[in-house]
Parts: sequence; structure tokens; C-alpha cells
Amino acid sequence: MLCLLLVSTIGISQSNPKVASDVDIKDIKIGEQINFTVNVSIDSIDQVTFPEGQSFAPLEMVEAFATDTIPENGKLTLIKKYALTQFDSGSYTLPQQKIIINNKIFPTDSVNIYVNTIPVDTLAQQLFDIKDIINVEKESSFPWFWTLIIIGAILIIVGLLYFFIWRKKTLTEEEKVALLPPYDRAMLELKKLENSKYLIQDEYKQYYSELTDIVRSYLEEDVHISALESTTDQLISKLEMLKDAGNLKLEEDTIRQFKNILQTSDLVKFAKSKPDTSVAEQDRKAIENIVTKTKDAIPPPTEEELLQREEYLEELARKKHRNKIIITVVVAVSVLIISTVAAVSYFGFSYVKDSILGHPTKELLETEWITSTYGYPPITIETPKVLIRQEFEITPELKADIKNVQVFMYRSSIGLFSVGVSSTTFTKPVEPNTELSVNALIQQFETQGAKNIITKTEEFTTASAVKGIKTYGTGKFSVSGSKELVNGEYAIITFGGKGFQQQIILTWLEDDQYAKDIVDRILSTIDVKTE
Repeated sequence: MLCLLLVSTIGISQSNPKVASDVDIKDIKIGEQINFTVNVSIDSIDQVTFPEGQSFAPLEMVEAFATDTIPENGKLTLIKKYALTQFDSGSYTLPQQKIIINNKIFPTDSVNIYVNTIPVDTLAQQLFDIKDIINVEKESSFPWFWTLIIIGAILIIVGLLYFFIWRKKTLTEEEKVALLPPYDRAMLELKKLENSKYLIQDEYKQYYSELTDIVRSYLEEDVHISALESTTDQLISKLEMLKDAGNLKLEEDTIRQFKNILQTSDLVKFAKSKPDTSVAEQDRKAIENIVTKTKDAIPPPTEEELLQREEYLEELARKKHRNKIIITVVVAVSVLIISTVAAVSYFGFSYVKDSILGHPTKELLETEWITSTYGYPPITIETPKVLIRQEFEITPELKADIKNVQVFMYRSSIGLFSVGVSSTTFTKPVEPNTELSVNALIQQFETQGAKNIITKTEEFTTASAVKGIKTYGTGKFSVSGSKELVNGEYAIITFGGKGFQQQIILTWLEDDQYAKDIVDRILSTIDVKTE
């Protein structure tokens, strides 16, 4: 590839151009650089083409510097510098370089360059064994922020479940009273009634209402009769029926006394009767005595009743524990469903599914990427994995044209994704045949089982404005572990110049969006040296 420097104006050169060249040093060490300078003296209307690319073989061009232009007495002096090197010792001849001025060739002088080895004094410089490979810690790409948020949310939910569901709660005084046996609770409530100010404040209706409610509640719980909703006559009739049946061993006087107190309560509540304070206090004491006698009159539970009660309590505890588990599961499932719906709404179903179940190219896309330079002429590229050097043997029929081929590649163990780069140097400073090399790669795909390959071509430009050719398309490719062909895509990016060629080869599944994102990112990072 030739880079043209045009000094454009209308007219004809009025004097003969002059070309001179020189090197700053002719005797170098291995890998040391020399500066090759070309000076061209021309008129302002002349157009000049300097040599570009690897036209300095057997020396290798490291860098071509920008052309300096110096105006002087109506003429121009152009200065072009090149940095050259060689990595093998020996005597080399820097060949003549062709400077084209107004379509006429002006050759530079050839120069002999001597490349010396670096002597090693083993007496003055101690030699050491090669050190072992060590692991280098790299920055983790683990999503700590979102992980901590999720863990925090889980801890909050667990804390709420424990506090409201599983925690053994401290009982209030009312709850402690409610858990007392019916008799103890009735006696405690009668004691509170004794210490109340109802009688002092002349609130007899409230006093007798609580007095009868206490004894009625006790009878419902311990005697198992519907006492709260029964009238006085109905309640007394139920007690007498239990006494006659032998299920409640109460004396007749006790029942009669209880009936009198209930009738007095009815008169106070409904007829606004007002007994003496002493009578009200005696009625309370009588109720205490009636409750105690009723408790003693209840036949002791049989062994079968005790067993049934124990089974009932156990079933009640199991039911309570089961309800706690159900509530916990419902809350956990609800949180999971809400979180999943929110994640799917924000990230999309495929992303959430692949994040949970895993996806090989998604993991590649989200890993820490590596920027590296491969081969010579060098190819700089950013990839999710380091490309590994591949063994490549030049066939005898190609040795006459190809000097060296360096290949580096990464291939995913699952699916079709792969990325590779190759740098080829030729034995002669000729332009590469891009079409021929791309066809060879397509044939290689077909040799590996690919079919129905469609090819398209367009220009490709790197971020540093280096132009190349992009060959891309679709096809059916074979993958390891499967006998069936899969729909895939490929891209081949080719650069080159005199005596060399550089290629980047990518393959991926057609419906793999993560792989497409990887390919787009890789293509945006390609940088090559073509001069």
C-alpha cells in the first residue's frame, strides 16, 4: 500500500528534484533501532510518493514518522524518517527505496547494516534460573453492589418473618390472664371487681353486669354450657339438668343461691333496682363460693378425655407451626415472584434466565477483558480471553511465497463462538491477495462441515483510521458435541501491505445476542500497524 503526499497546484516543475538518504548508525545491537532519513528537494508543484509498508526487508519497519515540510526560496524540502530494526544478528543490506516524483522513480542509496549480538560476561553477570509462573491478582468483576443489596433485602425479610411469625413473643398482662385456666381467671377477675370503684361511684349496673359475665364465662369454659346467651331461667334449667344427669354434683342450695343472684342482677340491669352496698358485696363473695363449688362439682376427666385433650393440644400446636411455615413460604414465594417480575421487566426475560441458569457467552461478555498485541506485523485487540498461539505449518508449496505465519485463537468449549488472529509475512514485498486468502478460510469452514455459506464484503476502518476489508455472512456450521449443523455468522477482517497480511476471524451463533455484543466490542478495539 502506498501513501501519497500530494503537493497540488497547477503548473510544471521548473527544476530537477533532488533525493538524498542516510542512516544515523550502521552498526547496531539486536533489537536496536536505526533512523533512516530521506530528504527530497522539489518545487511546490511537484507530487511525491514515499515508500510505505514493509519495503525495507530484511530490516523491519517499526514506525514511519510524519513528513516534515520546509519551504526555502520558492522550493520545498521534504524530510521523511523511518525507524527500522532487526532481531537476528548478521550483515544486512538496506535495499534501495523508490521515491516517485511526478511519476518518475528516484532510488535511494543502499546501505549495509551490521547487527551484533550482545555479549554476556558470565563472570561479571551472574545467571539465574527462569522464575516460575506466579498468579497475579486481578480486579474482580463480581457484582458486589447488587449482591449486597440482595443479601440486605433477604436479611430484612428474614428479620420481619422472625419478629412477626417465629419469635416467641413477650405476653401482655391481658394475654397472660387469657392463658390462665378458667377457674383461676374467674377468681382473678372477681378479685379485680372487688377492688373496683363501681359501688363507690354508684355504678351498680356495671358492677352486676361484670359479676354475672364472669360466672357465665366460667360456666361456658369449664362446664361447657352456653351460658352467655342464656336467660336466667334457661341457665338454671341447664344446671339442674346436668345435676340430675349426674354430670354436675352441685347442691340444690347452691343452685338456688345462684338463681337469686342472677335475678337480682336482672333487676339492677333492667328495672334500675339498687340494692345495698353490703348486699352487692355479699353477692360477689357468694359468686366466688359458687364458682369454687362448681369447679369441685365437675367430675374429673377420664383417661380417654385427658388423652383426647392432649391430642387436641398437640394438633393445635402442629396447626400453629404449620401456619407459620405456610406464611413463611407464601412470603418467600411472593418476594421471589415480585423480584423476578421486576428483574424481567427491567433486564428482559432472556437476561434473567441466562443469569440464573448460566450462559457461556454471557459469562464471556461480563468477564474482565484483556487487551493484548499478537504477532508481527502486530495486531492489537481486546478479547474476553487471552488468545493462545496455535501451531501452523507452512506447506512446501507455500514456502516459496510465505516467510512466516503466526496464529492466535480462543474457541469456546460450548457453542460456536471463536476469535482468532493471524499475521503473515511474505518472502517478497508484494501486495496480499485478499480474495484468495478469504476464499481459503471459507474453504476451511467447508472442510470442517460448514454449508450454505453466504458472503458479503464491505470496507472496514479501525479507530485509528486504518482501512481494511470486512468479509462477513451466515451459514450452517458444525459444533463439537452435536451432529446437527447450527445457524451461525462469521466475520473476517483483513489488512495488509507490501510483504505482509493481517486477519481477524470471528464465528458465533446467529441467535446469540451476547456473542453479537462481544463481536461488536472486539471489532471496535482492533488496531493494526500497516506501515
